[in-house]
Amino acid sequence: MKKPTKPRRATAQNSDSWSALVADVRRFRDERDWAQFHTPKNLAAAIAIEAAELQERFLWKTDQEIESDLEPGPKRDAVVEEIADVMMFALLLADRLGIDVATTTIPDHAGRPQYLLDRREPIAELI
Repeated sequence: MKKPTKPRRATAQNSDSWSALVADVRRFRDERDWAQFHTPKNLAAAIAIEAAELQERFLWKTDQEIESDLEPGPKRDAVVEEIADVMMFALLLADRLGIDVATTTIPDHAGRPQYLLDRREPIAELI
């Protein structure tokens, strides 16, 4: 499995990519007339349920078994689908709450904290 990469600095391009992704998710929702069900409570529940389904893919497995499952194939595809579901509902909840995902998760050029977590627990305080 690849090591996590460092988050990228916000640029007009990747900020636009977030906006385009949110627009695509909105379009997907609207084509199915699901907006009527997308209250904050329901979206938060959907995130938790989909996250549990993602976690279930790894439950009771050793790290070695997980590494094997993450090789290209149907088991990896199932993990990818669950991650996509979590992301979709998280984006829809952020959109419903008027939260701009790009500006709240990617540092800006003024050097503001990288993640919301940093605002609660700055890295210097954790070390």
